[in-house]
Formats: sequence, C-alpha cells, structure tokens
Amino acid sequence: MDDLRLQVKAKQVQAENDVLIQRVSEQITLGTFEATDPILKQLVEGLGDPRGLVRLQFAETLGEIGEPATPFLIDALASHADVTVRRAAAKTLTLIADPEAVPPLLHAFLNDEDTVVRSSSAGALARTGEAAVPDLLAILASTEQPEDIKGHAAWALAFVGSEAADYLYKALNSASLDVRCAVIGALGHVAQEQADEKPCSLLVAALTDPEALIRTEAAAALGQVNYPVAVPHLILAVQDADLDVRKAAINALGKIGDRSALEPLRSLLTDEQEVVRVLAKLAIAQIERQSEDDW
Repeated sequence: MDDLRLQVKAKQVQAENDVLIQRVSEQITLGTFEATDPILKQLVEGLGDPRGLVRLQFAETLGEIGEPATPFLIDALASHADVTVRRAAAKTLTLIADPEAVPPLLHAFLNDEDTVVRSSSAGALARTGEAAVPDLLAILASTEQPEDIKGHAAWALAFVGSEAADYLYKALNSASLDVRCAVIGALGHVAQEQADEKPCSLLVAALTDPEALIRTEAAAALGQVNYPVAVPHLILAVQDADLDVRKAAINALGKIGDRSALEPLRSLLTDEQEVVRVLAKLAIAQIERQSEDDW
C-alpha cells in the first residue's frame, strides 16, 4: 500500500512539473514571465524530476531566465538532499555563467561527495571564465589538493583559454610545477584562439625549460598550433635527453606537416628506442600524406 501511495505521489509531482514548465515556457515566449522567489524555487525543484528530458527542460528554462535564478541554484548546489538536483544545479549554472556563483561552485568542486557534482562544478567554473581563473590557479598551486582535482582545474583553465591570457602570462613564473604545466597547456588553447604571436613564442621558449615535464607540454601544445617558426625548435627537441619530450616533439612535427622535418625524422628510424622509431615512421607518413593532399 505504501508503494502504491508513493507511485501515485510521484505521478502527481511529474504532472505538476509538466504543467509548470509549460506555463513558464509560454510566459517567457510571451514576455509576461515574472521571476518571483516561489516560482524560481519550484523551477529548481523541477531539476529533480526523474525524467531526463524534463530535467533538461527545467535547466534550459532556468538558463534562459539567467542571473535571477543564480541564488536559488546556488542554494540547491550547496545543500539539497537530492543529488540529482545538485548535479543539475551545477550543470544549469554552466548555462548561466554568473561570476557570483564562483565561490559556491568552487566549494562544491572541492567538497561535494558526489563525483558528478564535482566534475559539473568544474565545468561551470570553466564556463564562467576569467572570474574563476585565480581560484583555479590557487588549486593548482596547492600542495594539499589531489591529482584528480588538479586535473579538472587544469582542464578548466585550458577551457577558459584566451580570456585568461593575462593571468597565464604572469603564472608562467610560478614556483609551482603544476601551475606552470597547466599554464603551458592552456597557452596552447590561447594560441589557437588568438592571432597573436606571444603565446606561440612562449611555447617555443618553454622547449628549453629545465623541467622535462614543461618541455613535453610545450611540444605537445605546439603540435596543435599552426606556427612554422616552431619547426626548427621541435627538430632540436627530438634529440632531447628526456624520452617523453622526444615523443611529444616527433608527434608535433607530424601534425604540423612541414617537409623540412622529414630528414631529421628519417634519421630517427634507426634510433635505439623502439617507440621513437615507431613514432618517427608515423610522423613521416603524416607529413607525406599532407604533402599529397596539398596537391
């Protein structure tokens, strides 16, 4: 009997959600919607609907309402008992990208017990852009944060891209290797987004960094950028003392496709490291294939 009552109640809630989302959508279309506290609370509760498409409708509607919904989504993210609502609240804050949400998103990213809430909060921080960058850099500089959190922070920083350029340039001199490594990766995205030589030249300079990890990241980033000036520097890097740097440089030369790299790559076909020989062969094939495509 209890199960039956629960099923009836669930059906009733779903029916009420259907009516609510239809009414609000019509009001938004007609320009008559008023963002009152009770209705915004109801819309946020709708994020807990068991039907995925209906949750998406609620999220998109709240996203369309925008910043007036932010405080209610923040409250849900911070303390709602239903993990489905917390997850959906974080995802909806991604749509709104309100800088006011950065502190609570940061708290959820670092502290929520649910991995989906944490990763969705990282996504919202990335989408928020410049306002989240100082906190992301602080996470990367911390000696207390685990690697998975730092990995998400580095991804978010790269996603922000050119919007974070000024922060990135300053952070290149950080004492933290994790920060510098993430910054190099993010500079690759900046170089793709901006017609500016500065991020490219910084990546080239990083090919001679004392830290092998930085050199590896720089070589990998240059492989994503159309910057012919980098080719002779990458050719030098294929002889680096560190194997990972060599592999990244070989891969980058293959992606760039400059024929001037063919002879240096062919010289690696007899290298003592099998992985170097294999990657060099693949890179040569890539360059030759691109040359044929140019014709």
